Amino acid sequence: MGSPDFALPTLEELHRHYQVVGVVTQPDRPAGRGRKEQPSDVKKLALELGLPIFQPKSLRKLSAVAQLAEWKPDLIVVAAYGQILPQAVLEMPSKGCLNVHASLLPAWRGASPIQAAIANGDEKSGVTIMLMNEGLDTGGILAQRSVPIRPGTTATELSDQLAHLGARTLIEILPSYLRGALGAIPQDDSHKSYAPKLTKQDSLLDFSLPAQALLNKVHAYQPWPGAVYEWRGKHLKIIEAHVHMTFEGKPRERFVVNGLPAVCTGEGLLVLDTVQPEGKKPMPGKAFLNGQPDWLEEEK
Repeated sequence: MGSPDFALPTLEELHRHYQVVGVVTQPDRPAGRGRKEQPSDVKKLALELGLPIFQPKSLRKLSAVAQLAEWKPDLIVVAAYGQILPQAVLEMPSKGCLNVHASLLPAWRGASPIQAAIANGDEKSGVTIMLMNEGLDTGGILAQRSVPIRPGTTATELSDQLAHLGARTLIEILPSYLRGALGAIPQDDSHKSYAPKLTKQDSLLDFSLPAQALLNKVHAYQPWPGAVYEWRGKHLKIIEAHVHMTFEGKPRERFVVNGLPAVCTGEGLLVLDTVQPEGKKPMPGKAFLNGQPDWLEEEK
């Protein structure tokens, strides 16, 4: 069970090493300017592999559970599926349900663990192979692998890294798990943290925060929902930036630093290296300034 590209390495490895009786993924969704319905990344790969596909709107309907039961799965593997499995599904396979989660649980339970780790300035992230229960990422831990988060790492880059790490870790531990030689260790709830689903509203940066915190969000929110400076009623998306600490000013006050646009924060300046004005393509900060002679003027 999975939907976005994070789940692709897991599906590929399972198909390579085991018999995959079917793939469950989210229904096709409207996407792009034409808002045409598009299949998930997992569906595209499942079609290439010739695997049966099931796209229920909800697994809580009896009809969906019944259809899933027809496959008679021994084990269900979940990777970024996007729904909490009901008890009827959790109890269906004799070997249980495993989840490939992109954090070192119990840290960053929820829908956006990769973005949360980067935005929070964590020094490391990783993957957890978890035996699922009805809670939100609360099941017992079968295995974990960690990686450092290097400065400048974006959510896109970390997601790709963890997707492959998660798939490899799953395949490494499955033989021991399937023969009953690997048990799950309960999570320590005293160290839990949550990463709720991101919304478009999360893209709007709060410039009362320190510049480093905002830079973390610039990296964390690529490619979606993006990091935005709202200026003159329009959204200026920040693609690349860096921190400059020697200026003092009021939050949201604008400057020019070495020919680049810069915005004052609660601590330091956020210098905008690459931006995307609303309705336009990404451009260097210097090119943006050339078309914005009023950058330093006060907003009315």
